[in-house]
Amino acid sequence: MGRLWHFLKVTLIAVVTTLVVIVAVLGVWAYAQLQPKDVTAGRAKWDVNMSLEAADAAALDLVSQMTLDEKIAQMHGEGFSRMMLSMVLNQTAAAVYAGDNERLGIPPLGFTDGPRGVICGRSTAFPVSMARAATWDTELEGRVGDVIGKEARAQGANYWGGLCINLVRHPSMGRAEETYGEDPWLMGEMAVAVLEGVQRHNVMACAKHFALNSQETARFKNDVQIDERTLREVYLPQFKKVVEHDVGSFMSAYNKVRGEWCGENRHLLTTILREDWGFPGFVTSDWYWGVYDGAKGVHAGLDIEMPAPKHYGDNLKELVEDGTVPEAEIDESVRRIVRTKLRFLTREDPMEYPVELAAAPEHTALAREVAEKGMVLLKNDGPLLPLDKAATKTIAVVGHLADAENTGDRGSSNVNPPYRTSALKGIRDYLGAGANVLHADGSDMAEVTRVAESADVVVIVAGSRHDEVGEYVVADLGEEDIEGMPSADGAGRLRPDGPEEKGSIVFRFPGQDEPIVMAGGDRVPLSLKGRDVTVIDTATKANDRCVVALVGGSVFTMEEWKDEVPAILMAWYFGMEGGNALARVLFGDVNPSGKMPLTTPRSESELPFFDEFADTSEYGPYHGYTLMDKEGHEPTFPFGHGLSYTAWAYDNLVVGTPKVRPDGRLDVTVDVTNTGDRAGEEVVQLYIGFEDSKVERPVKLLRAFDKVALEPGETKTVPLSVEVKDLAWYNPDAGAWEIEPMVYSVLVGPSSRTEDLLTAPFTVE
Repeated sequence: MGRLWHFLKVTLIAVVTTLVVIVAVLGVWAYAQLQPKDVTAGRAKWDVNMSLEAADAAALDLVSQMTLDEKIAQMHGEGFSRMMLSMVLNQTAAAVYAGDNERLGIPPLGFTDGPRGVICGRSTAFPVSMARAATWDTELEGRVGDVIGKEARAQGANYWGGLCINLVRHPSMGRAEETYGEDPWLMGEMAVAVLEGVQRHNVMACAKHFALNSQETARFKNDVQIDERTLREVYLPQFKKVVEHDVGSFMSAYNKVRGEWCGENRHLLTTILREDWGFPGFVTSDWYWGVYDGAKGVHAGLDIEMPAPKHYGDNLKELVEDGTVPEAEIDESVRRIVRTKLRFLTREDPMEYPVELAAAPEHTALAREVAEKGMVLLKNDGPLLPLDKAATKTIAVVGHLADAENTGDRGSSNVNPPYRTSALKGIRDYLGAGANVLHADGSDMAEVTRVAESADVVVIVAGSRHDEVGEYVVADLGEEDIEGMPSADGAGRLRPDGPEEKGSIVFRFPGQDEPIVMAGGDRVPLSLKGRDVTVIDTATKANDRCVVALVGGSVFTMEEWKDEVPAILMAWYFGMEGGNALARVLFGDVNPSGKMPLTTPRSESELPFFDEFADTSEYGPYHGYTLMDKEGHEPTFPFGHGLSYTAWAYDNLVVGTPKVRPDGRLDVTVDVTNTGDRAGEEVVQLYIGFEDSKVERPVKLLRAFDKVALEPGETKTVPLSVEVKDLAWYNPDAGAWEIEPMVYSVLVGPSSRTEDLLTAPFTVE
């Protein structure tokens, strides 16, 4: 018996010791995995501020020293086990690395996503890009980019994937929140502002998704049919503009264009991007399903497969060794990658980047400022707003999103800040402990009626939950729910708990037998869900002083309820400080100055055809305000619309250059006066009309804007200018941009609505 006990004791000690060792080894491994790499490794061996030519020469020399294995190692990510480990242990992401070569002193790419901020660690969660577009403030967006660049570097990243500039062709687009709206000019100006802020800190910005990724649900299979003129004039100008401002990288899209996957599309990645535009940087794939054929990808000009080598690993090496892929094409890709790394690596850093920069107080203060300036006052009868803090004894905050910390979807753009502020919390904190702030979550209409009847004013928070729209790739359905879902052709929607619950999208990716379940996707229809409409109807019957604050990343149709409420505020997915910002706007500490970056239609029938499950989609030249103008529709709220707590007057439009040459510039001025009793900011918008064109053109196009601040009674003469080259149309027969000599119109005012605009002619000779 003693021997048995001794044996058991020894065995137990051995097992425990082994477990302790395993746990210790795993702990050491996990700790090592989570340590950020030095993305400036090797900087000392290179000249400071290398020119493109010098970086290219150095890259050629480095490529000549590499083995084939080393070259291919530059062309794929190292996997994202580090990021997943961080998400498990820290509940937040970490940078994903690619292309580290210690032997030759080539640093890795350290990728972190966006665009709400930096998805690593506990970073500042800004309002979504659409909310920032609504500021129409490039200086402010440049400051956002500056913070993003600092926080990326502070957390081991030098490559930011947050420059999402896909056009919102239809406001149902699931990832509309990540973009800057429906207009390529506004989108391009905002994109340049943020990328210059980010790249100031030697972080490569990645423009995505190239190209025509304007649908979410069917993005893995949709084949976009488009003519070359529409492609160049409507869907690519913002991408071209960021190339002109030295963007570091591009990311290809998942979808097809004219039958070819974007990651294997030589017309996009080589003919347009490199040959026509002269882009010197590198192109990465969208993640995991961005390329299906390694040989086609390399030949097309796709340089890096992310985040792991499915087609750009050992199988690509075999294709080179058997002659299927010329090694010269590999060399060109690696040359582009290393050249870009060296250009950014050798620039002097403007500062140090301690980890304490993440969500620093000055950064979160900026998040609040952006949220305040991005909110758009759509309607204000009475005026009901701003609310009088002293006179508001009781306020009711109702709706399913009233107490939600809702900063947007939780896909690749999700940022995990140290805190989030809901609308309810923001209003309670603003009014203080003595205020009577009532709350009803909208699940019980009797409760909504009770609190609404008891309040001086009601704030109804309505819109989209984080899991109802966007890129949300975590399934929360069991196997019994998945069984029987339609997926034979790659897509199907199931609403397991009725029409008011979120749907699920089921895909079978090419070569994959089992479907993947995703929540979110495109938002169809555009109307508010019944739960919100019911709350609005109930609250307005109980109290005629109601404000609707809309939360989301795109517009909502609202004809069925907009006349019931005196005030409507587009609050967007408003970031970590959004609740505080909302309170300050509602009570007039902030005068709203946001303008809509999207057109709000009266009906979806006024929009381009949209099928969220489409195998093939046809993209035409008209959408948004250009389609409204062409068809003569009057939208609920036009592109560029936004009210203020003061009033504005436009006068004295002067064309300083009534005749200009094709290589010249149109210069105009307009007087803008604050005729109200509050200081405020106004977005002055300039459109160009093409009435005399001999080719089909939109009625007008945005070509300049400026945001000006005025005191009560103050008048400013606002200068605006347009380069004549930006009036050109693309002639697909000639393969060239052409400027028509003719009479044009310049239209200036507070929105795209024709009656809001002052008009004058000018001539291009």
